[in-house]
Amino acid sequence: MDLKDFLEEKTSFYNQPDFITLDPISIPHRFSRKQDIEIAGFFAATLAWGQRKTIINKCLELMEMMDNAPYDFMLNHKESDLKPFLDFKHRTFNDIDTLWFISFFKDFFTHHESLEEAFVLGWRNEADIMGELLSNFHEFFFKDPNAPQRTRKHVATPKRKAACKRINMFLRWMVRHDDKGVDFGIWDKIKPFQLICPCDLHVDRVARKLGLIERKQTDWLTALELTERLREFDFDDPVKYDFALFGLGVEEKF
Repeated sequence: MDLKDFLEEKTSFYNQPDFITLDPISIPHRFSRKQDIEIAGFFAATLAWGQRKTIINKCLELMEMMDNAPYDFMLNHKESDLKPFLDFKHRTFNDIDTLWFISFFKDFFTHHESLEEAFVLGWRNEADIMGELLSNFHEFFFKDPNAPQRTRKHVATPKRKAACKRINMFLRWMVRHDDKGVDFGIWDKIKPFQLICPCDLHVDRVARKLGLIERKQTDWLTALELTERLREFDFDDPVKYDFALFGLGVEEKF
């Protein structure tokens, strides 16, 4: 079996509804409204480091604080409703970061219909546009001069050479569409072929073992290198192989 066939087989095996339960993507899957999915998904992806069980529990805690209606909460909360968030913390993500995210979403969704609008600033129908889009999103997210400096580290940008693994994972959730029921595919403008593979610890290790990455460090250029290799197998949907690489790493300890 060649590498493409191997990855196709593993992708089919892991890209199934069973995958959802133990993964942070289970958080946005609790919702059906587009804006709820976007907000819950963005928080879940942002908090996705550490043990998956802990990540999911912290996200559930956060959603509960928003009465399990994040979009409604963003638009209609009062100042007094923010008090419980002063006690929220996950690793280095604390109350200051949480309150800034809420402030951004409140302002954004007052004027915009979908979070995709924040990710398509400068969009063109080209394969290698994502670095520009993520850099533009980062600047947009922190355009307010009052934005806390410390929160910037929680929204990665290629300009700092970050691999941007969590934000690329979030984009996979929002953009990829198939009939498997895992990714949502609720965004239209960004195309699956423009996505960059989320290069987390497990994906990075497996990809190196399979000879898909040569670059020594793991940064934005590494994520681009991996995605370019995956485009050789499926140009239109290279990031579907994230299921295979992640599954091999986490479930099979490949």
